[in-house]
Amino acid sequence: MKSRRIHLMGASGSGVTTLGRALAGRLALPHHDSDDYFWLPTVPPYQTTRHAADRRRLMQEMFLPRFDWVLSGSVTGWGDEFVPLFDLVVYVTTPRDLRMQRLRAREAAHFGADAVAEGGWRHQETESFVEWASHYEAGDREGRSLAKHEAWLAGLPCPVVRVDGSQPVAELVEQLCSDVAGLPG
Repeated sequence: MKSRRIHLMGASGSGVTTLGRALAGRLALPHHDSDDYFWLPTVPPYQTTRHAADRRRLMQEMFLPRFDWVLSGSVTGWGDEFVPLFDLVVYVTTPRDLRMQRLRAREAAHFGADAVAEGGWRHQETESFVEWASHYEAGDREGRSLAKHEAWLAGLPCPVVRVDGSQPVAELVEQLCSDVAGLPG
């Protein structure tokens, strides 16, 4: 039986999770997001990271052994043991300005416009996060960067498809369905 284990990745705000959910829905596959494993559940969210060994164990228990799934988000630097499982990796690239707009909109939708506005309880965290994410292309901050992702992608044994995250999600899903259909198996 041919497996369909698809990993989508890219910079914060590139549309990886949105595209991952849409692709999983179209292919009738379960969708998982690395953030759900990376971060411990807290109120407010995204405050405390889970230990890498616990992330990997939880993912192993939840879905990795199955034949079909879509995983969105980065596992670079802590999930290299998953690489042999991937049948396809999708790298989503999106222009920096659009990513920053999306991140601000996402933060406002998630926490409330008043919370992320100047004077709001989440304003400083939002600004720090957007500032960090704005350095992805330059790679001059700790964490994810274009250079790190490119180096990781270059070493993958599976096909890598690059898509433009500024394109309509429906068009990208159709393109990726063709890519998935063409996988060896």
